[in-house]
Amino acid sequence: MCGIVGVINWGDSGTLARMNNVQAHRGPDDQGVCETRLSDGGFVGLGSRRLAILDLSPAGHMPMSTPNGRFTITYNGEVYNYPELRRELELKGHRFRSRSDTEAVLYLYQEHGASSVARLKGMFAFAIWDDQRKELFLARDHFGIKPLYYCHQNARFAFASEIKALLEIPEMPRRMNLNALDQYLTFLWVPDPLTMFDQIVKLPAGHCAFYSDGALRVEQYWDLKFPAADHDFEANEAGLATELRERFTASVKSQLLSDVPLGSFLSAGLDSSSIVAAMSQVSTAKTRTYTIAFPDKYRKGEVTLDDTNVARRTAQHFGCDHTEIVVEPDVVDLLPKLVWQMDEPVADPAIIAAYLVNREARKTVTVLLSGVGGDELFAGYRKHAAYDLAQKYQRIPSAVREKFIEPLVMSLPSMRGTSVKGHIRLAKKMARSASLSPRDYFLMNSTYLTDDQKESLYAPAVRETINGTLGARPSSAALDVALKDGSWSRHMDYFEQVSGADFLNQMLYLDTKAFMVSLNLTYNDKMSMASSVEVRVPFLDWELAEWVQGTTKHILREAMRPLLPPEVLEQKKAGFGAPADYWLAKDLREMVDDLMSETDLKNRGLFNPAAVRLLVDEQRSGRQDWSAQVWQFLTLELWMRAFIDRGALAD
Repeated sequence: MCGIVGVINWGDSGTLARMNNVQAHRGPDDQGVCETRLSDGGFVGLGSRRLAILDLSPAGHMPMSTPNGRFTITYNGEVYNYPELRRELELKGHRFRSRSDTEAVLYLYQEHGASSVARLKGMFAFAIWDDQRKELFLARDHFGIKPLYYCHQNARFAFASEIKALLEIPEMPRRMNLNALDQYLTFLWVPDPLTMFDQIVKLPAGHCAFYSDGALRVEQYWDLKFPAADHDFEANEAGLATELRERFTASVKSQLLSDVPLGSFLSAGLDSSSIVAAMSQVSTAKTRTYTIAFPDKYRKGEVTLDDTNVARRTAQHFGCDHTEIVVEPDVVDLLPKLVWQMDEPVADPAIIAAYLVNREARKTVTVLLSGVGGDELFAGYRKHAAYDLAQKYQRIPSAVREKFIEPLVMSLPSMRGTSVKGHIRLAKKMARSASLSPRDYFLMNSTYLTDDQKESLYAPAVRETINGTLGARPSSAALDVALKDGSWSRHMDYFEQVSGADFLNQMLYLDTKAFMVSLNLTYNDKMSMASSVEVRVPFLDWELAEWVQGTTKHILREAMRPLLPPEVLEQKKAGFGAPADYWLAKDLREMVDDLMSETDLKNRGLFNPAAVRLLVDEQRSGRQDWSAQVWQFLTLELWMRAFIDRGALAD
């Protein structure tokens, strides 16, 4: 696992060194650069910061070149099938100088070019410079587990694992992308390939790119496919469960390849417990497990915090070396630092929990396995189950729904600090979305601020600019048009790409293309690498994912039933969360009032101060649950101070 950087005709040796250094947390074990001066005076530089996982010797140093010097790679990730690839390449005459997977990826590209990417099983983002053709090749793994950002300006090109490295380049734009801002306010995060920075974008998951002579070409090499809606599955449930257990266990086994200590996250949930169960089947070593726990005062009224007692008993069941990490963080000090680590505003307080568990686990392990991806592959989120409930809800006459049920539900107070708070939040989501068509329902369910709400929040000049970029915003009465032309247009494109699949698979496809890669995988990468920890995700083996094709959590539960304790199988969905409501009401109250004061909001010029303060006041009074939205504005302001205002929060 590493941090990678590269420039073509942009900056110099000093630039490359600064880019490398700002990503030191991604690779504290080694660093290197490779520089080339072209005959036309051009400059090509590749850099790497290495977190040594396979082959801890200097032989794994990067950037790494082929013996003839034609190809040079800078590489971030792990390829789990590299032993097989190595044997194949050795039969073709390649002589390996290391035991690293980097060398296998390099020689495979030397043999097969861009088509080699489709054969890699793992997580990766890498770049290879071809000194003969004067061409740069870049690739990102199938699901986008590892990040890759770039900026292209005519004859100048630069890439990096993190945006902060790109910002070390002279003349790199530090402008906010207002289209991305609109997406952020809709979803709490910015969907790929946009970033919050103008002109800096992400290479999409399952894509590769070619840069030569000032021209950039991006191509898709893989995508998740689903059967037609009327496809008849012949396998019975018992057979599916057995094969799933075998395939999943094989995926876990392949990801235990490591020359450094390795462990697993463990919550009370099915996904992480399944990983630990599989590890116990294929490894003779005692499994190290890690669970994060919050004090009881944080748990009041929260439904997104797992039961740590179940995790503890699960660890005992499998004889694990278990560590329970009880945290009471100084969020006032920590949140600005994590916003800097994230590069972009991501309004999910789970980043705090993710960082803390990785930081503590790093004291004893360097690699952790995670259950990320299980909910997207097996329809594990509440919104997937809620779709069936929405279909039943629509059987109620529309007049009853629109005149009685929905106004009543939307008028309910938030009931902060009580056990029903989460249920009221979910009921309000249902009330505002369940009467819509399936696609509109699903997207509205993932929306935190509607177009009408954003209209009231934007300052007039910002509103006009965004409307000019996205097209005039329709009223809520023209929702279908808004979906196609506004904040949800990219998501609608994803729906169209799998329009022939049943709607459950359409939802899962959209989640893997947007929600999972832009939120869950992004913060898992950034928060783990902030502590120099590599996180692996066995559910996102692309061959496993292709085989699963819409299999639900029911089948996963049946597959793991022979291995897991009954209480894990019976656990309700909790999720990986953090006590945002508590922090906003107490620890962060002063910060919110300071950074979101009327004066500061007015000086910033993006929002209507009165409208933003209304969200804060309604949240505090309990009239509405705006905790996600207040967190959103707080995170955005911290990000602007760190990056747009050129703050120094990293210190």
